[in-house]
Amino acid sequence: MDLFQLTTFNTDAADSRDGKDAAALREENRRLRKVCQALIERVETGSSADNAPYAAFERSVLLAEQVRERTDALHRTLDELSQVNARLQAAKAEAEAANLSKTKFLAAVSHDLLQPLNAARLFASALETHLLPDASQALVGHIGRSLKDVEGLIGTLVDISRLDAGVLHADKAPFAVNTLLDALAEEYHQVAGVRGLTLHYVPSSAVVESDLALLARVIRNFLSNAVRYTEQGRVLLGCRRRRDGLEIMVGDTGPGIPEQQREAIFLEFRRATQPNSAHSRGLGLGLAIVDRISTMLEQPVSLTSRPGVGALFSITVPYATAAIPTVSNLRTALPSDATEDLLNGENPLKEDPLSGCVIWVIDDDLAIIEGMQALLGSWGCRVRAAGTVSALEAASDGEQPAILLVDYHLGEHRETGIELASRLQRRYPGLSAIVITANHEAEIKRATREAGMHCLLKPLKPLRLRMLLTNAAGSIKT
Repeated sequence: MDLFQLTTFNTDAADSRDGKDAAALREENRRLRKVCQALIERVETGSSADNAPYAAFERSVLLAEQVRERTDALHRTLDELSQVNARLQAAKAEAEAANLSKTKFLAAVSHDLLQPLNAARLFASALETHLLPDASQALVGHIGRSLKDVEGLIGTLVDISRLDAGVLHADKAPFAVNTLLDALAEEYHQVAGVRGLTLHYVPSSAVVESDLALLARVIRNFLSNAVRYTEQGRVLLGCRRRRDGLEIMVGDTGPGIPEQQREAIFLEFRRATQPNSAHSRGLGLGLAIVDRISTMLEQPVSLTSRPGVGALFSITVPYATAAIPTVSNLRTALPSDATEDLLNGENPLKEDPLSGCVIWVIDDDLAIIEGMQALLGSWGCRVRAAGTVSALEAASDGEQPAILLVDYHLGEHRETGIELASRLQRRYPGLSAIVITANHEAEIKRATREAGMHCLLKPLKPLRLRMLLTNAAGSIKT
């Protein structure tokens, strides 16, 4: 085959291939047209009533764009919220640190303030026992009442700060409720009598579980308010057994509390509007503290009242599921701050077993030592007071003490008052120990109770101290 023939053959073959490719392309184009026509028909079928073929598609595109924009805006908002949350977390941490600092400050300030205030109360109480001209005696009485008011205000502010900061913790233990209520009934029989009222007490044999000191504070607040605001009639102290616990109730025949004030009186610095509000001096924090104690104990408080008829406050305490501890604590028999105020300095003690009783006082504050010597000496006690045991033993001439009053905090690098008292009890069998502290922590109260000792809080209330010393001296003599 020559060159011309070969070229002609290749050209015919290429034309043949091109023809086949063109046919395939025409067939593919026809098929795609059919697909497009089918899609157009489907869009037209699903389109709106105006028969616009691409209206639905346009709306879909627009909706997708709006979704994208909204999503972007949501992400920006979440980022902003994250930043705000981070700032809030920082502010919360700063507030918690400030609150803790405030609590520590109040605790330190309260201790520093209560020390000289405690000494002043001791000196004023000792001075009241002296024979003074009537005008001087009246002045001493005014000083004592003013000091009580200052103590109450400082103590209340510190207590509510500790409750808000969560520093106070419940020290729950089972106990027979009559060990608390019998003592409160005996105490407030005298308080109600001073006000010309009658206290009706219905005892109970139930065994409950709670923080005895905190529960006593709640019920004392109820009783103090009932006596303070009731002009005539009676006050009721009793219990009612409920399925979920023992309801301890305090009722009165006072003016009652209007319905619109029943929630407000549990807030800070709030009181029910009463025509005789002069009976109460304070900040209006008593029921606010009761509400916080109730929340901490998880033991609900309730109030029912009829204006002009009276009011009934109550707290429901769970029944005990464990045995009662064998270690006793006489703090339930001690009078409250309100008792001293309402008795106006009257001493309900008829007997005086303190005469000649040997009492040791250990404290690292010289003013407290001198104040205790003056007060206890005015009660007829034989007092030995110093900052160390060696100094006491050197001054005792071999005379053994009957009662020990010891401060819990005796300075840095020294044993606690509980440890020192335990050491002295081993050395002097039968020694009754009372630990005195300005620290209200439950751990100290629990440790004192477990050591078989009594605990008193600063600033000391002279009537409370005397009643506890009388009980301790009486048990020693018997």
